[in-house]
Amino acid sequence: MKVDMKEYWENIFHKKNFNEVSWYQENPKTSVNLILSTNIGEKANIIDVGAGDSNLVDKLISLNFKNISVLDISSKALEKSRKRLKESAKIVKWISSDIRKFNTGDRFDIWHDRALFHFLTSKKDIKKYAKIVKKLLKPEGYLIIGTFSVKGPKMCSGLDVKRYSKNSMKKIFNNGFKHIKSLEEIHHTPFKTTQCFIYNVFKKL
Repeated sequence: MKVDMKEYWENIFHKKNFNEVSWYQENPKTSVNLILSTNIGEKANIIDVGAGDSNLVDKLISLNFKNISVLDISSKALEKSRKRLKESAKIVKWISSDIRKFNTGDRFDIWHDRALFHFLTSKKDIKKYAKIVKKLLKPEGYLIIGTFSVKGPKMCSGLDVKRYSKNSMKKIFNNGFKHIKSLEEIHHTPFKTTQCFIYNVFKKL
């Protein structure tokens, strides 16, 4: 049975608060540190895809970044983030879109994804994602992507996921990207369990 992904995620974010999902982080320090490690300026164009109602956007605003876009398939998740940010929400571009259908005239210096990519399980969708990133990243822009490692769970939020190694990620983004670094991290969920993530940083050539 094919799942309507928008309906599925709208239901998740309608039922659960931001700190009641397994991927919740009170402090997204790894993502922030990887973004800062690129040495981009405050005017850089940053997009966080599959953001849900993550508080990464809060941290980026606090660091004085001026051009932030937040994308999620769930309008409910974006609504929750806007309410949390109050007046600060006005400086953010909010985008409700299925990543597989996303297109824009904007071009980005940083493409950040933590915990979206591993939900794409078909070869077609994975190739489409890589193609979209390549199109929308500026030359010398950075792709920062955190996904379940080969030691991570096989399912999340009731859905099958794909798991990755450094080498398997390099194979997917082998056309037009240079691999900069990888690191693994144990994520402690709100439910007292652990998930192993792998973060990879690529630079567009």
